[in-house]
Amino acid sequence: MDDLTNENMMQVIESAEAIRQGHAQLKRPYYAANLFFENSTRTKSSFEMAEKKLGMDVISFDAQTASIQKGETLYDTVKTLEAIGVDVVVIRHGEDRYFDQLEGRVKLSMINGGDGMGHHPSQCMLDLLTIYQDYHTFKGLKITIVGDIQHSRVARSNAIALKRLGAAVQFSGPLDWMDPELMQIGRYVEFDEAVEKSDVLMMLRVQHERHAFGMTFSKEEYHAQFGLTAGREKRMKAGSIIMHPAPVNRGVEIADELVECDRSRIFKQMSNGVFVRMAMLQFVLQQREALKHEFVN
Repeated sequence: MDDLTNENMMQVIESAEAIRQGHAQLKRPYYAANLFFENSTRTKSSFEMAEKKLGMDVISFDAQTASIQKGETLYDTVKTLEAIGVDVVVIRHGEDRYFDQLEGRVKLSMINGGDGMGHHPSQCMLDLLTIYQDYHTFKGLKITIVGDIQHSRVARSNAIALKRLGAAVQFSGPLDWMDPELMQIGRYVEFDEAVEKSDVLMMLRVQHERHAFGMTFSKEEYHAQFGLTAGREKRMKAGSIIMHPAPVNRGVEIADELVECDRSRIFKQMSNGVFVRMAMLQFVLQQREALKHEFVN
């Protein structure tokens, strides 16, 4: 997200909205590869759908059978794909800032599909689009990100972007799971206060796989203290919305019956993910073509 200006973010949002209404094109065929070294359903399939809707050819890549299992570096893998003609790669990797080893060394376009506990730009952009569709602005909105903040790249990307766009960002959840760096962006609030006063409640998945010593709460305890229960939903501010990056642990972060309630935007976020990722692919490929043109001139 640090590579995007506020104007860039709004450009992608506006482009995604135009695509949603049926306007999308690329001037020529492009080739894409999705390098996912961590498990993914939504992000990987959403990028594949976005690429195919744009008419791109998608090169098959399976991290479990790739030469990286033989000791090949990520750089050599990406450089190989560049050499055979791939135009853009989407990479998800467990290492924070894996892209530092690639920046300035490859010529193809790259999109970060998630790096460790760093950032998740495409999730952030689809969240921004979803919020914008309801409120048509970010300025002055009270947005509370709830849950496993410390381990969440979604929380990090959203907090930074929303703050820059003028929203009042807050955090809630277990105090032990807060992130000191992000707490400089927004204040901590008790969850029941957040429920009653927020315009957007952004619930996060409890990332069991990133907790070195396991969960300190049972599922029932977490839901009672920090989950969006049916009773809490009734106390939410009029017109406020519920978001979640998914996968949802039903009955943990959010009550099962609320996942598809009127306030919920969870499945709309997933639909918006395709439009946003189409817009992001267009954005990076247009930048690439502009650089090529500049070089030729």
